[in-house]
Amino acid sequence: MERRGSAVEPQSGLPSPGPRDPLLIPDSHMDVQGYKWVRWRVWLCRLCAALSLGLLLIVFHWRPRFAVLARCCSCPLALADILLIRDSFGKQHVVDVLTEEMEEGSLEQFGALEDNEWRDTVQLYKQEKTLLRYYQVEGLRYVWLDRKGAFCRVSVLNEDWTCMELYNFQNGLSHLEQSLRRRVYGPNLIDVPVKSYTKLLFEEVLNPFYVFQVVSVILWMIDLYYYYATCILIISFLSIGISLYKIRKQSVTLRNMARLVTNVTVRRNSGEEERVSSVELVPGDCIIIPQEGMLLPCDAAVLAGECLVNESMLTGESVPVLKTPLPASDGRYSSESERRHTLFCGTQLIQAKGGRPGDGGAVAVVTSTGFFTAKGNLVSSILYPQPTNFRFYQDSVKFLLILSAVALIGTIYSFVVLLQTDVSWLVLVLRSLDIVTIVVPPALPAAMTAGIIYAQGRLKKQGVFCVSPLRINISGKVSLFCFDKTGTLTEEGLDVWGVMEAGQGGFSQLVSDPRLLPPGPMLSGLACCHTVTLLQGQPLGDPLELKMFESTGWTLWEPEGDRTVLDAEFGGHRVLAVMRPPTDEGTSSSETVAIVQRFPFSSALQRMSVVTVGRGGRSALAFIKGSPEMVASLCREDTVPAQFSSKLRSFSSEGLRVLALGYKPLDENTDLKTIEREAVEKDMHFLGFLMMKNLVKPESPKVISILRQAELRTIMVTGDNILTAVSVAKSCGMVGTDEKVIFVNATPHTAQSIPTLRFNLGDEAVTQSSIEILYQGSFGYHLAINGKSFAALCDHFPEYLPKVLMRATVFARMAPDQKTQLVKELQKLNYRVGMCGDGANDCGALRAADVGVSLSEAEASVASPFTSKVGNITCVPLLIREGRCALITSFSLFRYMALYSLIQFCSVLILYTVKSEMADLQFLFCDLGLVTLLAVVMGTGGPSKELHRRRPPASLLALPVLGSLFIHTCTVILGQVSALLITMSQDWYVPVNSTRSTTSNLPNMEDTSVFALSGFQYIIMAVVLTKGYPHKKPLYHNVPFLCLLLVLFAVMTWLVLNPGPFMSKYLELYNITDMNYKLLLVALAALNFLICFIVEVLVDLGILNCFRLLRQNRSSKKQYKRLNVILSDTLTWPPLNQTLSPAEHTVIGLS
Repeated sequence: MERRGSAVEPQSGLPSPGPRDPLLIPDSHMDVQGYKWVRWRVWLCRLCAALSLGLLLIVFHWRPRFAVLARCCSCPLALADILLIRDSFGKQHVVDVLTEEMEEGSLEQFGALEDNEWRDTVQLYKQEKTLLRYYQVEGLRYVWLDRKGAFCRVSVLNEDWTCMELYNFQNGLSHLEQSLRRRVYGPNLIDVPVKSYTKLLFEEVLNPFYVFQVVSVILWMIDLYYYYATCILIISFLSIGISLYKIRKQSVTLRNMARLVTNVTVRRNSGEEERVSSVELVPGDCIIIPQEGMLLPCDAAVLAGECLVNESMLTGESVPVLKTPLPASDGRYSSESERRHTLFCGTQLIQAKGGRPGDGGAVAVVTSTGFFTAKGNLVSSILYPQPTNFRFYQDSVKFLLILSAVALIGTIYSFVVLLQTDVSWLVLVLRSLDIVTIVVPPALPAAMTAGIIYAQGRLKKQGVFCVSPLRINISGKVSLFCFDKTGTLTEEGLDVWGVMEAGQGGFSQLVSDPRLLPPGPMLSGLACCHTVTLLQGQPLGDPLELKMFESTGWTLWEPEGDRTVLDAEFGGHRVLAVMRPPTDEGTSSSETVAIVQRFPFSSALQRMSVVTVGRGGRSALAFIKGSPEMVASLCREDTVPAQFSSKLRSFSSEGLRVLALGYKPLDENTDLKTIEREAVEKDMHFLGFLMMKNLVKPESPKVISILRQAELRTIMVTGDNILTAVSVAKSCGMVGTDEKVIFVNATPHTAQSIPTLRFNLGDEAVTQSSIEILYQGSFGYHLAINGKSFAALCDHFPEYLPKVLMRATVFARMAPDQKTQLVKELQKLNYRVGMCGDGANDCGALRAADVGVSLSEAEASVASPFTSKVGNITCVPLLIREGRCALITSFSLFRYMALYSLIQFCSVLILYTVKSEMADLQFLFCDLGLVTLLAVVMGTGGPSKELHRRRPPASLLALPVLGSLFIHTCTVILGQVSALLITMSQDWYVPVNSTRSTTSNLPNMEDTSVFALSGFQYIIMAVVLTKGYPHKKPLYHNVPFLCLLLVLFAVMTWLVLNPGPFMSKYLELYNITDMNYKLLLVALAALNFLICFIVEVLVDLGILNCFRLLRQNRSSKKQYKRLNVILSDTLTWPPLNQTLSPAEHTVIGLS
C-alpha cells in the first residue's frame, strides 16, 4: 500500500471560481503523506521540550512538519493517524485523521455504488466495525475511498449526478438516509473559526516577531535599560491588544457574513413535509421554497417553479435573475453550465412561484452544502487566500537576511572591541547581542503595511472597497487592463433602435418602432422571448429584455393562487406567464398567448428560447433569441436571407447591439412540459434582426485616454459581436482613428478540413501595397478575435497565441471561462493584469486577475478583490494611482526603517570603539520621539493627480535601492565620525576614562556629539526618502508630516544648542558651553542633508545605471517585453493574405 498519496479535488463546477477552484488551478491536487504515532518518540519529545524550557515546542509550533517527523513514523495512508499535506501552492498542513463509526445496516440505505466508494472496514480490538475515515482542511472534508486508495473531497460522491437523477430526489430522502448522509457530508455550515482571546494571544506571542521582542526586552532589562525596555514592553502589549481585537473583529464579521442558520421545509419520502434546521441539510434533500422567498443556506437545483433571485452578494450584479426548472436530461449536472437553473448559497430569493399545485413556491434539490457551495468557495478564498507572488514581498525577506548578516558582522566587531576592555563576560555577551536588536528593526513589518492602510482608507472614501488589501500594492504595478463592454464601457441600459424582418425576398424595410410591426411571429417573438417577471406588479429583469418587451406595448400578467382555471384556458398546459397585446387601438389582431416553457439565456450557448400556446392550447410556437450567428446556425438555411452577413456587418459596424430571432410551430402531440431544449432549438425559421443602441459612457473615452497616455495597455473582452465591439473600441479610444483593425480568423479541425489561421485587414480589399504599408509601420494596428477563433488558436496554433495576445485589443463573443483563460494566458507573458467588469459573467476573470474591479452597488460583494460603487471605469486610474502611491510609500518606509537601524547601528559601534555608549533615554527619544512619529505620518501623503507613464519599482534588491542605501550609510558614518573628530579636536575636549565601563562613562563628550548628529540624521533621512513626483503629491501637500518635521528639527536644534539642565540630566548629555562648536554640529547636519539629498536626486535620475554598462546587455526578464522587441523587428508580421495551417508555420522564439 502506498505511503504517499494524493487528495483528489474533482471538478466542482462552482460559479465565480476562487483561488482553489479547478478552473484557476488545473493541477488541483494535494500531496499527502501518512504517519502513525510512535509512543517512545512522543515521550522523548516531551522530555526534550522540558529540558529546553519549551523551546522545542516553539520550534514545533513554527514548523509543524518537524513535530510530525520527530514523533511519528511513515505508514500507509489507510492506517495513518496524522497526515502531512502539501497543497498546490506549496503550503504545508498537518491534520488528524478522524473516524466515525457507522450504524450497522446503514450502508445499504446509502446505495450500493456510494457504499463501495467510501466504505472502509478495519479490524479494531478483534471486532469488525464500519468506520468512516476523513479529515478536514481549510473547511473542506476529505473522505477515504478504498477503491481509489486516496482521500477525496466528499463532493466526489455527488459530482456525477445527472439532471435526471436529481429529479429522482424530488420525493425526498428518508430519515435514515438523511442521517447517514449527514454523517458523511458533515453539517451544512460555512463555519469561520473565531478563536478565543487566549488562543489568539498564545499564537500572537509565539509569532517570531514577538519572540524576538521578548528576547530583546529581557536583554535590555538585564543590561539596565529599564526605561526603554518598559516603554517597548508597553507598546508591544498595546500592539498585541489592538492586533487581537482587529483579528477577532474581522473573524466575527466574516463569520456573521458566512454563517447562515435558518429553518427549511424539507420533503420526506413518506410524502410528509417537515421544518428542519438548515444545518441538517445534505445533498439530495428536497426543499420547499416559500412564495415570499428566503435567504438560501445551500446550493440547490430548481426542479419545479420559478425563482427570482438577487445574487449581488456573490456576483456583484444588482439586477435580479430568474431561475427556471432544470431540464430533465441525461447530461451530467454542473452548477456552472446550469447556473440559470441553480440557486446559490447566500443569495436572496425574492419570490418563488409555480412550483406547487394550488400554492406558490418552488421545489429544489440540494446539490452542495457547507464550504462546497459557491458562497463557501468565495469565503474560503478570503480565509485562505492564494499566496501573492509579488516581488516586493519576496525581496523584503531577502533584505532582512542582508540586515541579519550586517548584524552578525556588528556583533563580531562589538565582541572584539569590548573584549579589549575590562568588562565582565555577561556584559560582553549582552552588548554583542544588543547589536542584533538594533540592526533588525522590530517595526519593519508594520511599516511595510502602513502605505496600504492609508490607501485603503482613501479608496473607501471614494466608493472603492477592498477585501484583499495586499493587492493594493500590486495594483501599482499593473501593466494591462481588461474591460468588459456592456455595463462597463457602455451604458447598462439599451434603447431599441429598430427591427428588420426577414422574408423570402430578403430583409424588409427598417421599422424603428416595434409597435408598428404587423401582427405575426416577429411581434410575438419580441413580446414573449424573455425572462421578464413581475415583482409587486412591476416588471423586473435584464435591462435589454425589459426594453425589448416594453417596446412592443404588450402587457405581462402572471398567475397567482389557484391556477387550475387558467391552465385549463390554455389547453391544460402549466402557464408561467400570459402576454396580452395592446387593446387601446382595437385594431390589433394579435392573440393573447401564454408562456408555458422557458429555457433561459446562457452565455455559453449565446441564446434563450420560450414555448408559447394560444387559448385552448392551439398554435404552440417556439421562439429563440440570441446572437445572430448562433440563431442563424439553428435555423433552416432556406429561411436565412442571403444578405444576412452584409446586414449584420453593417449594423454592427455602427456600434449597434444586434440580436436575431427565430421561431417554429410545434406539433400538437408534443409534450410541452417535458420537451428538451435541444428539441426546441433546431430547424427554426429565421425571423429577423433587433437592433439596440448601446451608448458609450461619457467617462470611458477619458479614462482610456489616461491609461494609454500612461502606456498602460487596454483590452476589451466582451460577449458581443466582434464588429460591435470594434466600433465601441474606436468610440472609447482603445483603437485610434488612424489605426487599423486586423481580424484573426481561426477554424478548428473538422472531418472535412484541417485547422486554418488567417489575418484579414478589416473589410478592405487586401492589396500588396496595403500589406507593404503595414509592414513599413506607416500606421498602427490592432488585432480583433472572437471566442471561436480564440479556442481554435489555443488548441491548434499555440505557437501563435503569445504573438496574437501581444497585439490583440478586442476579444469578442468570449464565454465566461474564455475570459478567465485569457487573463491567465496574459499572466503567462508576465503581464500584471487588471480586470474591470460588472461582476455577472466576469467573476472568474475578476478573481483570476492580479487586480479585479467589480462595478457593483453591493458593498459586501466578494465577486472580486475590489468593488466600486461608482458605476463607471473612473475607479481604474484612481486605483492604479493609489496602488502606486501605496507601493512608493511602502518602499520609502522600508528604506527609512532600514536606514534608521543602520544609523543607530553606526552610532553604537562608534561609541563602543571609544569606550562609551548611548544612554537609555537617548534610545527612547530616538526610537519613539523621532522615528516612530515620522514613520506614522510619512505615508499620509496622497497620490499624484496624474498617471505617469513610468511605473514604480517593485524590487528592494535593485541597483538604485541598494546603491542609495549604501551611499547614505557611508554618508551617515562619515557624518558621525566627523562629529566625533571635531569634538576630539577641541581644546576643551576631555577623553573618557578607559578604565571604567561604558555605562559609567555617561555623560561624555563623545556620546553627546554622536547623539546630536544622529538625531538630525533620522530627520534628514525621513525628508530624503519621502518620494513625491511622479506617483505622490509633493512633500508640501503632506501638511502633518511637514509640521512634524519642523517641530522635530526645532527640538533637535534646541537639544544641541541649549538643552538646559533638565534635559541634559535625563538624556545624560554633556554640558558643552562652546556655542561655535554647537553651531558647527548644526552646520555639519545641514551639510549631511545636502549631500544625501543630492545623492538621492542623482540616483533617481539614473546615475547608478552607468554600472550596468559594465555588463553585457541583457534582455528583459518580462516575456511580453522580449516578445514586443521581436515582433517589432519582424517585418512580415502579421502574415496578411495567407492561410496558415499547423503544419506550415514559422516559430518566433523567446530565447
